[in-house]
This record gives sequence, structure tokens and C-alpha cells, in this order.
Amino acid sequence: MAWGVTFYRSSTGKVPAQEFLATSPPNVRRKLLVILEVVRAAPPPAFSGGGMWEAMHGTMNGYYEVRATRPGRRNYRLYCILDNGTKTELAKRGFDEPHIVVINGLVKANASLFSDGDYRRHVRKLGEHYRATLPRPVAA
Repeated sequence: MAWGVTFYRSSTGKVPAQEFLATSPPNVRRKLLVILEVVRAAPPPAFSGGGMWEAMHGTMNGYYEVRATRPGRRNYRLYCILDNGTKTELAKRGFDEPHIVVINGLVKANASLFSDGDYRRHVRKLGEHYRATLPRPVAA
């Protein structure tokens, strides 16, 4: 089955991942979007990662990370959810195919870590809203 890529829309109408991409350097933005397309085409369950697409663990279990590094060692990350299910489940969510849903992005210095609070505020809180809403809140 084909997969789509879509972006989460918050309850205020903002699209955090698109805002993140708009403020990212053009070469980083291109790389992140190319990785998303490669994963979508694979599709995700078959894509091995290669350090560019990685399943997260612990409190971020259920999220996937798209990774790009810019010269100067800034690490750009997009956080995604895989939204898959039966045709009936997908229809209730507003989809006709499974989707990679891009929730938000973060940037950090090389060899630094995001805190659990960063993940909670900027990714999990949004992901929880996404999963609790039918049809899914996505950008058109």
C-alpha cells in the first residue's frame, strides 16, 4: 500500500514542522524533505534507517526521527508518527492511505541532548493532540 506524507496542524492552526522547515537552511530543508520522500517510497516499515530515519525509544517510543547535520555541526531533526491501520480506521482519521505525519522539528548543537522537557513540550504534547483528534488535524 502507498504511503503519504502530511504535516500536523495544531489547534491554533499553526503547522509547527512547516514553520521549522521554513527557518532551516535551504540545504538542510531539502535534505530532510528528500529523506521523507525516500522513506515514504520504501515504505516506512521496510526502510532500514541508515542513520537518517530512526525509531525513537523510551518516552519517545512511537516517534521517528529524520536526521540532517549542517556544516558547523548543527543537528536538525524532524519528529514523525506513522499513522497506519485498516481502511476503516484510516477513513475515520480522514485518510485513504497510511501516512508519515511530521509533527515538529528541533535543532541542537553537536554532541548535545534534548531534555525530556523539550521532547514533551515540542513533540509529545503535539503528538498526543494529533492522536486524540478525529479526523486527524493535518495541513491541507
